Amino acid sequence: MRSLRLAFLGLCFFVLFIASPLNGLAQPANPAGDPDAVPIGGIEILVGLGSLLGLKRLSDKRKKKQN
Repeated sequence: MRSLRLAFLGLCFFVLFIASPLNGLAQPANPAGDPDAVPIGGIEILVGLGSLLGLKRLSDKRKKKQN
């Protein structure tokens, strides 16, 4: 039981004091070129298409309601 507790404390020590600071050092370097230029990713395209689909459905519903 005592060796299990010692192993657990050793693992906690490793994670808290050794492995955690390594995540802070794993940040990407400064991007080359214009820092204000942000590429459009997949999420932005999906949000844009979803909003266009919602606007189309809203206009179709309004046209159907007028008839």
